Amino acid sequence: MLIAFFSGLKPIYQALVATLFTWLLTALGATLVFFFKKINRKVLDAMLGFAAGVMIAASYWSLLAPAIEMAANESTLPAWVPATSGFLLGGAFIWVIDKLLPHLHPGFPSSEAEGLSTSWRRSVLLVLAITIHNIPEGLAVGVAFGALSADLPSATLGGAVALALGIGIQNFPEGTAVSVPLRREGFSRWRSFWYGQLSGVVEPVAGVLGAAAVIYMRPILPYALAFAAGAMIYVVVAELIPESQMEKHGDVATMGAMVGFAVMMTLDVALG
Repeated sequence: MLIAFFSGLKPIYQALVATLFTWLLTALGATLVFFFKKINRKVLDAMLGFAAGVMIAASYWSLLAPAIEMAANESTLPAWVPATSGFLLGGAFIWVIDKLLPHLHPGFPSSEAEGLSTSWRRSVLLVLAITIHNIPEGLAVGVAFGALSADLPSATLGGAVALALGIGIQNFPEGTAVSVPLRREGFSRWRSFWYGQLSGVVEPVAGVLGAAAVIYMRPILPYALAFAAGAMIYVVVAELIPESQMEKHGDVATMGAMVGFAVMMTLDVALG
């Protein structure tokens, strides 16, 4: 039924609906702030690990594999060239944003804000930290739906829907991981919820832009798929994994990553 619903939409609208769904899951996760003022650190580390596992699995099955297949079938270059260059460019893109955009990770003092120096309020900096994570997620979903216009055997509607489901599932704890720490820092419940859901608003924007780019500029498709994968892997390695290991709950975070990887792999195989 879900596949049938998406099949009746054009790819750009598919990307919009899918990324609105991933934002909605972020908002639902943020609602937990109305029930809890703090979250157990082990639970948070398991959530971070789960998100990392989903993103790693999605990067290969939903993005890199179709990129390599398309390059092998349509490019005059070796198949690894678009995949490798796009992958590295994606990581470099997030690295640049990370260095330029002011942001602050929850739990850290304002003096440890990253990016360019600014007088922006702490709440804004906290939201921007998670927004950086959500840019590649929205981009990945958008590019996956946009890739359907290329009629690749490995770029299937089921696979794109699976990616949206996987990103949405891991966005639920991500919304919680934003709103609950804000509440602990003294924000009201409604304000914490507002900022928690706001961190996911960028996903529909990135999703539509990603889908439009690959539809109207088909030659960049393998590069775009790999770009989205590289951006997500950068976030996983630079942010999610280190944060999940900060409190010495490595085993919990690792199991969370294993479960997240398995869930995303299962969704992709079952729906793709």
